Amino acid sequence: MNRVKLGMVGGGQGAFIGAVHRIASRIDDRFELVAGAFSSTPEKSKASAKELGVADDRAYGTYEEMAKAEAARDDGIDAVSIVTPNHMHAGPAIAFLEAGINVICDKPLTVNSEEAAKMKAAIEKSSAKFILTHNYTGYPLIRQARQMIANGDLGKIRLIQAEYAQDWMADVPDPDNKQAAWRTDPARSGGGGAIGDIGTHALNLATFVSGLSPEALLADLDSFVDGRQVDDNAHVLLRLSGGAKGMLWCSQVAVGSENSLTLRVYGETGGIEWAQENPNRMTFTKFGEPKQIITRGGAGLGGGAGDWTRIPPGHPEGYLEGFANVYTDAADLIQGKSDGALLPGIDAGMEGIWFIEACIESSKNGGTWVSR
Repeated sequence: MNRVKLGMVGGGQGAFIGAVHRIASRIDDRFELVAGAFSSTPEKSKASAKELGVADDRAYGTYEEMAKAEAARDDGIDAVSIVTPNHMHAGPAIAFLEAGINVICDKPLTVNSEEAAKMKAAIEKSSAKFILTHNYTGYPLIRQARQMIANGDLGKIRLIQAEYAQDWMADVPDPDNKQAAWRTDPARSGGGGAIGDIGTHALNLATFVSGLSPEALLADLDSFVDGRQVDDNAHVLLRLSGGAKGMLWCSQVAVGSENSLTLRVYGETGGIEWAQENPNRMTFTKFGEPKQIITRGGAGLGGGAGDWTRIPPGHPEGYLEGFANVYTDAADLIQGKSDGALLPGIDAGMEGIWFIEACIESSKNGGTWVSR
């Protein structure tokens, strides 16, 4: 099988998410990292390239140089993975799309609706594909839940509860913590704190599984840590298509919570509950019947469940394997082997940007409803 030749923008020395993307891309042996503009300076980029086994002549000082050079090569990259802070998504994405190179971009899409519109225009003009890595959509049981809801197993959806709680920002972080530094800088994060970092994940999970879209929201944002310029906690009410209602809570100051991403969906005839910290189990209840426990890859699932899991039930799969499902689907899309129906793209990205800006607007106005 021919591997997708992958380049990377960002993700150099000490970058957590860049390493995660590289691992996810290699789990199913579908990608080969061959080029990159890994850091903010040519020297750092070349040092990172050496550590990663990338040839010196394909370690670039800027993404502009990389897009131009790789597009001109006979053996140039097929796709680029953009793993930079939010404010550095739009420029690289547009440059590579204009060069005809497929783009795999970390979420959220960018920092504001103006840049998002430019990215969308570039996608529409380009022959290249665009994938947004809302990686939690790759969990097998999340995809199973989506399939069950589409099949009508829960009946018409009434209620959705989505939560993403962490505690790592409960105090002023170490000044040397790069992950915290850009996330708490409005210029680099886009103005949203928890809502952009993890709130968009919770929203995307709810919409991906349910098939519903937000039509309006009311938000109450807080910055509990003194001096913090972005939100670190948010409570959000949602009005969803089809008349469903939702509640979303995201927090990075919930002491004792590590990565507590949970989803509960209730329809007229059934409900499901799933938690990311125990992702191989999901409960499903039909009204008036005993609760069922569904396991990843377990008996009786049918459909595509076997395509989303690699090892027998009872052997845990988790975050990296779910992320790998997104990358493997991206490889199939890039190589023309699938339509990428399960992959988040520009529509999910635009929805996330609307969510961030609407939350900020609603909260600033004292908690008013904001419609799309």
